[in-house]
Amino acid sequence: MAEDIGIDLGTATFLIYTKQRGLILKEPSVIAMNRDTRQVRAVGDDAYRMIGRTPENIVAVRPVRDGVISDKVLTEKMIGMFLQKVNIGGGGFLGLRGGVKMMIGVPSNISDVEKRAVINAAMQNNARRAYLIEEPLAAALGAGLKVTDPIGSMIVDVGGGSADIAVISMGGIVVSESLRVAGDEFDESIMRYLRRRHNVLIGERTAEEIKIHVGAAMIHDEAESLAAEVRGRDLSDGLPKTISVDTIDVIEALSEPLTKIVEATRRVLEMTPPELVSDIVDRGIIMTGGGSLLKNFDELLRQTTGIPVAVAENAVEAVAVGTGMALDMIPELGDSLVSSDQYIRR
Repeated sequence: MAEDIGIDLGTATFLIYTKQRGLILKEPSVIAMNRDTRQVRAVGDDAYRMIGRTPENIVAVRPVRDGVISDKVLTEKMIGMFLQKVNIGGGGFLGLRGGVKMMIGVPSNISDVEKRAVINAAMQNNARRAYLIEEPLAAALGAGLKVTDPIGSMIVDVGGGSADIAVISMGGIVVSESLRVAGDEFDESIMRYLRRRHNVLIGERTAEEIKIHVGAAMIHDEAESLAAEVRGRDLSDGLPKTISVDTIDVIEALSEPLTKIVEATRRVLEMTPPELVSDIVDRGIIMTGGGSLLKNFDELLRQTTGIPVAVAENAVEAVAVGTGMALDMIPELGDSLVSSDQYIRR
């Protein structure tokens, strides 16, 4: 029998989840192709290793930007190749009569055109029926929150391309805000900072490694600061240069994007009905997504909101797990989902 699947179509990471086997694929949302013929050369981990290292005629790209599809054709190819990878591993999704049912996580407040692009990408890859679920709702499910209860829960989901802040109650989103500010913007802020401060140019992979190894949203004293040697290109003479970057540098570099997320969280709280705010104060805010793993990000939110904040144990996988769980809750979630039937009829 075909397994229905949940997909987190992330800007940074593509995840596939099934109820029977759990998380079965987790790879970078990257596809490498020939620039001239557009023939695909690699996808996922293999393509990610090519970023910044390919010859002129090969380019490694992310077809999903800011949480939404930027290249329809490449996204369809990427989904198909990932499904084939799972098939080789013993899945058996493709070539089945009638296709499979797919639940796909998307950012809050995406446009109708963007929803249609995701639906079409799923239908082009053998979906019998496709559903879209907003990422904060999926993340709440995946993090173990009882979203169908008449109790307020607050999720701050910081992925690669978007940050989604939402208050959830009775199976739906009550108040939400979506920002195109997340992990990728953190990396770009580090790149801009080093170019401005040290006149050194680094690549996005190096920026990501800096963020992971020495980055933080805040520290309590300078003794907590870590340092790392970073190699880049000196913009004054074009030659390689090695500099030292520490945690304090990264905190300064990330201050602007982090402030945007914190302010959006405060705005959502201000718009939330008082009864649900009371629930959130009691239950706390849950953070999910790879961006939530930035050191002391939860502490920064706690200090600025005055509400307890916790990072979900499965922060990176929460949306994917939630999409899989949502496949068994379609009647309960009801109007919170978007179905391919709504678009096919148009």
